[in-house]
Amino acid sequence: MTARIGILGGTFDPIHYGHLAIAEEARLALQLDRVLFVPVSQQPLKHGTHVATPEQRFAMTQLACASNPAFEVSRIELDRPGPSFTLMTLEALQAAQIGELHFILGDDALAELTRWHAAERVVELARIVVVGRPGSATDRTRIIQALPALNERLIVLPGPALDISSTALRRRVAANQPIRYQTPDVVVAYIGEHRLYHSA
Repeated sequence: MTARIGILGGTFDPIHYGHLAIAEEARLALQLDRVLFVPVSQQPLKHGTHVATPEQRFAMTQLACASNPAFEVSRIELDRPGPSFTLMTLEALQAAQIGELHFILGDDALAELTRWHAAERVVELARIVVVGRPGSATDRTRIIQALPALNERLIVLPGPALDISSTALRRRVAANQPIRYQTPDVVVAYIGEHRLYHSA
């Protein structure tokens, strides 16, 4: 039987419970065998927004995922030079024949899908799993009109509705405000140990 693999990409700067909840929601709803977390090295659509280094973001993601045996963290984009194009990642995973691919993203990220490099090919390689996010209401009809193949490849899940963002966590750390209960304690400890996101 072919394995069902979820893929959740992101900067994870830092990873938080919103990311983890979305991955678990998709895993359970779609009966995925495992979910690969893929920290990006250089995100093509967001320039200069990373605060932690790629290795620090990878380490935080590993720490956050360690307690769930169905979660795995991949270095596939960190070890590849150049921008982190989803297409290249999906092509590499397909070539490795790891299973049926389900690319998980938040509803807000779906709005950007038409801007992705070779978006049509991305939709061919993986089912697109969209998980609802608080305050996000993407016009899916418009996206499907631009990418007709998506009509047969799109899966929409309601989502856990956790209103947490990496940007907000970075701001809270910079302002010396607590972030406990928004990201795992091991990530909070790592951020403190490495003085990440502090204003000085």
